[in-house]
Amino acid sequence: MTSSSTRGSTSRSVRLGAGSGFSGDRIDPARHLAQHADLDYLIFECLGERTVAAGNSRRLQNPDAGYDPLLAARMQAVLPYTLTSGTTVVTNAGAANPLAAAELVSGIASRFAERPARVAAVTGDDVLEQVLRHDPVVWETGRRLSEHDDALVSANAYIGADAVVPALELGADVVVTGRLADPSLYVAPLAHHFGWNLDDHETIGASTAIGHLLECAGQLTGGYYADPVTKPVKGMANLGFPFADVRADASATFGKLDGSGGILTERTCAEQLLYEVGDPTSYLTPDVTADFGTVSFTGVGPDRVEISGATGRPRPEQLKVTLGFRGGWLGEGQISYAGPRAYPRARLAADIVTERLVDVHGLREDSIAVEYIGAGAAFRGLDDDTDAREVRVRVTARVQTPEEADLVGWEVESLYTNGPAGGGGARRSSTEVLAIRSCTIPRHLVSTQVHLTEVAR
Repeated sequence: MTSSSTRGSTSRSVRLGAGSGFSGDRIDPARHLAQHADLDYLIFECLGERTVAAGNSRRLQNPDAGYDPLLAARMQAVLPYTLTSGTTVVTNAGAANPLAAAELVSGIASRFAERPARVAAVTGDDVLEQVLRHDPVVWETGRRLSEHDDALVSANAYIGADAVVPALELGADVVVTGRLADPSLYVAPLAHHFGWNLDDHETIGASTAIGHLLECAGQLTGGYYADPVTKPVKGMANLGFPFADVRADASATFGKLDGSGGILTERTCAEQLLYEVGDPTSYLTPDVTADFGTVSFTGVGPDRVEISGATGRPRPEQLKVTLGFRGGWLGEGQISYAGPRAYPRARLAADIVTERLVDVHGLREDSIAVEYIGAGAAFRGLDDDTDAREVRVRVTARVQTPEEADLVGWEVESLYTNGPAGGGGARRSSTEVLAIRSCTIPRHLVSTQVHLTEVAR
């Protein structure tokens, strides 16, 4: 890193492609980018608080697990192209186990590499010990961590670009991290490529806007935007994921592959800019307090949009941490009712299941929740819709043991012959629950490391 602002010091632009926007995202658009977009970097964003928790849950059951379930499939799809073209892959799909994820990626890379390839794992976001020592206030309860009875089993801090730049400086072809913040996936390659000082708040704020726009992949090209009446989008079955050509002054032009589905306009960019942003003038990340308040978009051609106006202020001195507490087990059962009086029959079904779970099996009534899908589960206030022609009952219960959790689905399934007329499509499941809460800890308590592996075919 340089010691002063270098914004505008390098003329060549760098192209970054969005390979995924969440854990379960499509894979073929990323492969198309790797094949045809002439990328410098391909980024896979795969984490949210829910998926971090799911990774930690898998790691608790198997210490060799905990990374993103689609990691192998993604790498098998793109590494044959990226290792040949020199495109660097950066992903937070290491989730709760970046070391095991990097080992998996190394094995895949060894099958395709025509030269020695480098895979880097970035660790340090696992801050369970630091959190236990620091005893922070938990946001959701307002109480110190030590005042909670639930067992804390995981704590993952949102780390930033400064954790990834050293891996890129070592020449990594693939960088795998844990809970790297979403925009930081893009800020790190840009800072590395242009030699930006990470304390140059204006430049890092502008690059954070670029990362935030790309981090949800298809959402920038019409996904989560489309409405068949007010905002029609063509070709969504072949939605093209976006890329950005970024210049040394942190200005950028967004685009997608010609011929791919979707659209990329000022409107899709504006919606994505505000996605999950509470205060656009003070968007907190590990890298910067970004200010999107004066951002503007300009269309410069079909599916080509330029951004300008983003800036930033010094980064926060506290890092957000996702906490995972053992939360018992969740039992679930679902069943559908259709036709005349579907809603009253659904209500009767739920009443039967609830009564039996309480009176026969001894579950607490306040642990049981009922939803009527099609009559108010998502659109609150419709739960008196007695004219609904199709209703799916969903009964869940938070309990302490897997045996208790299994009772919920069992009782729902037994409605086939012991409940209202016409029930069908019953299903049941039970899963262990990690309750997700949040806190912050001082930045100086978090120390990251790079683990580099060189692999050859």
